[in-house]
Amino acid sequence: MLAALAGLALAGCATSRSAARFPDIDFATWTDDEPGYRLYPGDEIEVATPTAPELTRTVKVGPDGRVALPLIGDVMAADRSLPDLQTDISKAYSSQLLRPVVEVSLKTAGLKVFVGGEVTSPGAIDMPGDIDALQAVIMAGGFKPGAKTSEVVLIRRGPGGRAMARTIDLSKALKDPSRADRAALRRFDIVYVPRTAAAEAGVYMAQVRDMMPIGFSYSLNNPYGR
Repeated sequence: MLAALAGLALAGCATSRSAARFPDIDFATWTDDEPGYRLYPGDEIEVATPTAPELTRTVKVGPDGRVALPLIGDVMAADRSLPDLQTDISKAYSSQLLRPVVEVSLKTAGLKVFVGGEVTSPGAIDMPGDIDALQAVIMAGGFKPGAKTSEVVLIRRGPGGRAMARTIDLSKALKDPSRADRAALRRFDIVYVPRTAAAEAGVYMAQVRDMMPIGFSYSLNNPYGR
């Protein structure tokens, strides 16, 4: 599998802002545009019904991506925007209420990133707030001695659900954190610290996709049929 991913090339002038291109894995072009917020398992929302206040509930999006509401039962919430979910619930209540006014608001958001490769404790990391790639690595126990800190890979879900990837030189951040590109993270980002080649990130990503919440997936072509 590593042989199939060998030969990483960087676009442009090969800076840490460049998009990483992996043979056989169709990563989208990197963009820093912030997509609209979408709900995922672990998020807590309030579903208010002003015309029937007894039905107002604060509920958590379950592992299956659904929320349970009175009268209408389970409604799929994962990977839905707040306005879209509000519309879905209003339609569901239209058969139960004369005036199905619904207001959906976000109460708390489940924030996780995944850190893998040459770190002491790889796996899912709960984000305490805004963190960057170096902080995520430190929370995962720090770099192992064989880590290639100059070619850390950041994988993120891009427009339309397609995966994007770029490399980060965290060796600079270790020397001078104030001047280096430490890469602010977003929920469900994947930070991969390679041993020798950044192309190994493709193998890790094929493995970590199975740990993603229901309703959240990376869309890409890869040689593993996953």
